[in-house]
Amino acid sequence: MAVEVRIPTLGESVSEGVITRWLKGEGDSVSADDLLLELETDKANVEIPAERGGVLHILRKEGETVHVGDVVARIEAADRQQQAARVQTAAAATATPAAPQAAPAPAPPTQAASAVEEAASGESEAPALSPAVRRLVEEHELNPAAIKGSGRGGRLTKGDVLAHLDASTTSAAKPAPLPPPDQSAVPARPQLAIAPRPVSAAVAADEEHVPMSRLRQRIAERLVQAQHTAAILTTFNEIDMQAVMDLRAKHKSRFADAHGVSLGFMSFFGRACVAALRDVPVVNAYIDGTDIVYHRHVHLGVAVSTERGLVVPVVHRADEMSFADIEKEIGRLAERARQNKLSIDDLSGGTFTISNGGVFGSLLSTPILNPPQSAILGMHKIEKRPVVVDDAIVVRPMMYVALSYDHRLIDGEHAVTFLVRVKERIEDPVRLMLDV
Repeated sequence: MAVEVRIPTLGESVSEGVITRWLKGEGDSVSADDLLLELETDKANVEIPAERGGVLHILRKEGETVHVGDVVARIEAADRQQQAARVQTAAAATATPAAPQAAPAPAPPTQAASAVEEAASGESEAPALSPAVRRLVEEHELNPAAIKGSGRGGRLTKGDVLAHLDASTTSAAKPAPLPPPDQSAVPARPQLAIAPRPVSAAVAADEEHVPMSRLRQRIAERLVQAQHTAAILTTFNEIDMQAVMDLRAKHKSRFADAHGVSLGFMSFFGRACVAALRDVPVVNAYIDGTDIVYHRHVHLGVAVSTERGLVVPVVHRADEMSFADIEKEIGRLAERARQNKLSIDDLSGGTFTISNGGVFGSLLSTPILNPPQSAILGMHKIEKRPVVVDDAIVVRPMMYVALSYDHRLIDGEHAVTFLVRVKERIEDPVRLMLDV
């Protein structure tokens, strides 16, 4: 009896994905919990395991869009797998020389022997190319056999092809401009349909059309959704970072030795936001129809930039964590984001988000909401500026902070109070330690 491999429930608001690659091939023997395929959703890449062992029969190809509940493969029962193994064993025994006897007349190849020959010939074939890799190879007229693959089983990845192209471009000397080709001597190549608007050949040659990834499409949809459904407003404040910087400089070595993680700014802001959300709980709420939903815990989203786009992994129950716990969890999530290994759970359930544009040099910005959340805090670059302290002009490391919020739910008083509470605790970090 065969077992169906179905696309499982993928988390909140995720209903479909694209099969990026099969980790096992057609007819492969698999064991329970073996990873079968990678699925790219609008939030993360998900690896789907086998529920039981057997022989894999693939029903949906790489590059296809599939939905939750779709059957993408079947795994034949183990008895058929064992039967196939017995056939191969019998074929091997047939090929083993027997004791010296009169040589019998050569017999036609058995079905088992033919199967062994087919398996041997299949092993010599190069691994199949994914749609993205095949498109690159064909576009640049490359020989896949000449490129070393770094994927599972020597499979060629898109990164391998791009690295090969970069290396070829770097090593090759810049060619002299070529004369226009003799069109009579070159066979015509099929051309893609161009938009009705007339475009000159020079402009068309200077453009590259690249399909948006599902993650980028989803980011675009959610940002437009936020603009259309929420009444977004932003309020600003500035924070003197001197006290936090002095505290970090004094204790960062001992903190790292004790907890195995460096002491960063994000844990200070995470703890400060948790405390401020306790003071102003409506900032940690959201609108559901005509209801206001208040969260009992703070599930802190931390925006992380990756090669695939912006993702927001979530530090769950940040209100129950210590400084060290928050730092460790942020570090773990950031590393998984860079390796493209975030799970659906890592990306689900956020109630409030912090985005740090300062790592890219941003001095001031207006962050956009991450629906269905009602507020997001934007951190920015620390820059020395002249400020007035006790009626004296001094130079201090200052940071602008911005809170964007849904004005349908959060009033200006709430937003300003929240930012002031964050500012007070960052400028006097002892309050964070004492939780006051």
